[in-house]
Amino acid sequence: MKRVFFLCLLLSTLSYSQEIALLKYNGGGDWYANPTSLPNLIKYANQTINTNIKSKPATVEPGSPEIFSYPFVHMTGHGNVVFSDAEINNLRNYLLSGGFLHADDNYGMDQYIRREIKRIFPNNDLVEIPGNHPIFQKPNVFANGLPKIHEHDGKRPQAFGIFIDNRLVLLYTYECDLGDGWEDPEVHNDPKEVREKALKMGANILNYIFKN
Repeated sequence: MKRVFFLCLLLSTLSYSQEIALLKYNGGGDWYANPTSLPNLIKYANQTINTNIKSKPATVEPGSPEIFSYPFVHMTGHGNVVFSDAEINNLRNYLLSGGFLHADDNYGMDQYIRREIKRIFPNNDLVEIPGNHPIFQKPNVFANGLPKIHEHDGKRPQAFGIFIDNRLVLLYTYECDLGDGWEDPEVHNDPKEVREKALKMGANILNYIFKN
């Protein structure tokens, strides 16, 4: 019932400006990292894939009922992530009701976010998303899956997901740093082609959310 209500709410607002959010979590990790990333992604998506997202993302806490207002919630950081039991329940309900969480490891968050994801879905394992999944195919093709944006430990970039009834509800991007690639050019001095790859992948994520 909650999922049906959430989807009806999204459908009723398709012709209006939508809003996405950044997750403000506890634990000491820098949830506020990459401050220019979401605004830049929003601008890119609105210009290239015909989304109509408000230019400034909201900030939402994991235990807030306001989270149900956002079809897409993004989180990032370099360190610890801790959700309370109430926040775990709220996040689970949000994701089961049609919401979507993208966790982007900004290097150093891996062990903490994996622990918290397991608390949200104790009976579901993170699975690697294959390159032929629609999130890598539309509107931009990434035949090999998640692109590499920043190098850290010489590992390949990986996209992991939680699937509920064959629907991807949670995306975890690892050894990639998509958010860094979305930031203003002077922040990391990434080449234009690297930033373009990151923005195209971000557009694919938003496209997947709004069309599935």
